Amino acid sequence: MELMVPVAGGEVWAEDTGGDGTPVVLVNANWSTAGIWSALLSLLADRYRMIRYDDRGYGRSPAPAVSFTRLADLRALIDRTTAGPAVLVGHSGGGGTALGLALSDPKRVAALVLISPGAPDYPWPLDDPYFREFGKLFAAGDQEGLVRRGLATWAPAGDDAAVTAEIRAAVAAFLTVRELEQPDPPAYDRLSEIRVPAVMVRGDREYPMVADAADAITSRIPGCRRIVIPGADHMLPLRAPGQLAEIIAGQAG
Repeated sequence: MELMVPVAGGEVWAEDTGGDGTPVVLVNANWSTAGIWSALLSLLADRYRMIRYDDRGYGRSPAPAVSFTRLADLRALIDRTTAGPAVLVGHSGGGGTALGLALSDPKRVAALVLISPGAPDYPWPLDDPYFREFGKLFAAGDQEGLVRRGLATWAPAGDDAAVTAEIRAAVAAFLTVRELEQPDPPAYDRLSEIRVPAVMVRGDREYPMVADAADAITSRIPGCRRIVIPGADHMLPLRAPGQLAEIIAGQAG
């Protein structure tokens, strides 16, 4: 079932497969839309209640008109779709949002699957070439340059049509949302407080800066397992949906 979920000052598009299974909420990376989860849904929808959504300005969600945080929007989505605790599958920056909910509202979270996660207050090396180049291209509004930068950084395993479509859609959203998206609350220095079962998974072709961040986040979460998938890059839901489905099933029971 598709629905528009009210959020503060706007709405977001969501899809809820329904049913009585454990709810699994898929939280997008900054560099993708809800489309990145399609293969995963087809593998898991017969066992679990799968919920995916587009962040404001991405995919089928309207552009934002007011400032917002992804954490507040995730909380609104869960309030609308399910009253019980959910398994959160957070990809990249969406992993930071999932961590934020596990810290601020732990009763809403049954378990965490973190795919190459970041955190808003992780000490990112701002002199990394990615940040320098992205900043210049974004300031210039260079959409094609941003797409090329995104593919080079996040898709070293290959830029097929599905990967390119996700990167291109994300770039369009960046240039629409701009400064209206506000950072989620700090989480990195509080990760030792997380008590729900957690697993981190990333590819061995992940961009080095993000691989370092994901490994550092894993080391701070009590009991968090670390899984590295050979041959996969940042676009892991497209690269290895079968392996990812098995990992999610292990967390969802």
